[in-house]
Parts: sequence; C-alpha cells; structure tokens
Amino acid sequence: MALSIGIVGLPNVGKSTLFTALTNKGGLAANYPFATIEPNVGVVPVPDSRLDRLAEIDHPARIVPATVEFVDIAGLVAGATQGEALANQFLANIRETDAIAEVVRFFGDPEVVHVAGKVDPASDVDTIKTELILADIATIEKALPRLEKDAKRDKANVLKFDTANKVLAGLNDGHRARTLDLSDDEVAALYDLHLLTMKPMLYIANVDEDALGGSFEQIDGCDPVPICAKVEADLAELDPAEAKEYLEAMGLEESGLVRLIHEAYKLLGLQSFFTTGPDETRAWTIPIGAKAPQAAGTIHTDFERGFIKAETASFADYDQYGGEAGCREHGRLRQEGKDYVVADGDIMHFKFNV
Repeated sequence: MALSIGIVGLPNVGKSTLFTALTNKGGLAANYPFATIEPNVGVVPVPDSRLDRLAEIDHPARIVPATVEFVDIAGLVAGATQGEALANQFLANIRETDAIAEVVRFFGDPEVVHVAGKVDPASDVDTIKTELILADIATIEKALPRLEKDAKRDKANVLKFDTANKVLAGLNDGHRARTLDLSDDEVAALYDLHLLTMKPMLYIANVDEDALGGSFEQIDGCDPVPICAKVEADLAELDPAEAKEYLEAMGLEESGLVRLIHEAYKLLGLQSFFTTGPDETRAWTIPIGAKAPQAAGTIHTDFERGFIKAETASFADYDQYGGEAGCREHGRLRQEGKDYVVADGDIMHFKFNV
C-alpha cells in the first residue's frame, strides 16, 4: 500500500514551494494566490537505511523503496466551498488520499503577501478547518436523499443513513467527523463518501530557517512538523553527501521530508517489512498489527489467498548474521503461520499455494 497525502493550506503559505522541494519536481511556485490550478502529484521514496543495508548484503539487481504520494492542490480561502477559486473541484482531488497535511505559515517574509494581511497561524488553521467542514456538509446533504431511499428499501442500509445524520449534526456544530467518537462500523458505513474531516491530519509549520530547532504549540491537539520550505528547496539541489553536510551544519539530523514521512507513518499506524534476494530488495508498507497473510497480500492477492507460511527473520538478525544463510545457520530463520503478527523491519519470504 502506497501512502497518499493531500497538501492543503491558504494561498502563499509556501505549499507549492514545499511540494516542489519535497518531491524534487518542477511544479509551479509563485507569489500570488491560486497559482496552482491543476493538482500537482509527486511520488517520493521513503528513506530507510535498513533497505540500503539489505542491498549491501544481497547485492540485488534492483532496489525498490516504499513510496509516498503527495497531492498539492490550490490554496483555499474563506468562502472557498461556496465556489470561490474552484475549491470544490480542488478538494475532490484529495478525497481519496490517506491523510491531509496542512501547511501553516509561520515564516515572516514581507515580500510574500498573506491573503489575510498578517501572519496568524491559529486563524489560518481555523479557516481551513471551516472550509473542510463545509465541504463535508455539502457532500452529506447531497447524499442524504439517496441514503434515505436505500435505508427504506433495505434495513442493512439504516446504519449508513443514521450515521450520516449523526455526522452532519456534528459538522454543523463545528466538529470534524474524525472527532465525533464514531464506532468502527459507523466509520466503515461512511467510507465511500470520502469525508475530508474523517481523514487524519498532519500540520506542517513552514518556518524561517532560524526557527527550525524551536518548539511550537500544538495545533488541534497535534505537534506540528517544523519545516523550512527554503531549506528543503536547497537540499533538493544537493547530492546525498552534500545534503548530509548541509544538515549537520544546521544542527539537524534529518530533512523535513524524512520527519514528515515518519510523522505520517506514526499518525496512520504504518510500518515496513522487506523482501530481499538477488533479484530485488524491496520495502513494503503495512498497518501495524497486520498478520502474515495480510502482508503477503500487499505483494499479490494470490499470496494472501493461498498463504501457507512465511520464512521470517528480524532485520537485526539479518544484519548481524549477514543474510539468510547466516540466519538459517544460527537458528534465526523462523517459520511463521497465519496468526503471526508482522514486526517492523521483518524480512519475509512467503510460501503459498493457489
């Protein structure tokens, strides 16, 4: 499963500059509102030193990292969901992403105009929250007549109709759908509406360079990820060795991209397992708590359907004993069945029969 993140924010908060830097893709970055008309989509590899170590051991023909897809849409403004700036069209482009990352302006560059006339992070967050809530209200109100008919025709659809009304009431009170204490069944019932406020939210504090090491107040109960779009743009132009030196000179251990991906994995409860051999060394993304057949299914549905067992070694053992042969020799290669809960960093080889 590839992780997909929609990027939102007001105009001129550095959204497109950040997107271009994170994805190293030549998207448009301009100092005027609504510069982004069509959504920009960029896919980036997930940095993981364990993948590099596995490649050192097995010398594969190719290395395939896990990936994250970023979708950058036009800046939203107050009143956007009433049609201004074609916002409803833009929001449709992120309805099926796994999470939303809101870029919040903290930097103070006077040459970059702020649509509200002043830098006010709390106000900006409230504006975006309101617009996402209004978009979801419109989605539910449009769906309700159909949901009511479905509920009258088949009792199995009553939960969906009742949940839609419950969520609509919460939205009208100013609450995001994700905060309404819904049961798993209720969340599942509304899945195909792809409500924006049902998605997990990340907040990116786009800060001045000298504020990167600082701490910031929580936004909506979450610690924002401080990133300087200008620094990320500089890093994107450097080779890995130069980028490492640049980060060290700034007193940083990792880039904003790495911090953002780590926070996204944590927020969504994701982890990685690996397959490796002479042909390919590859990272796969799965939910924490996934069992072996589920992990096999990320490679191919046949693997899950016909799952027999998984030959498994921890990354630590694979690293220490120099690969599969060493793990086998030292009794560290395990045979795991259908109930095995995959651990982060497991190296797995699946046996199946279809």
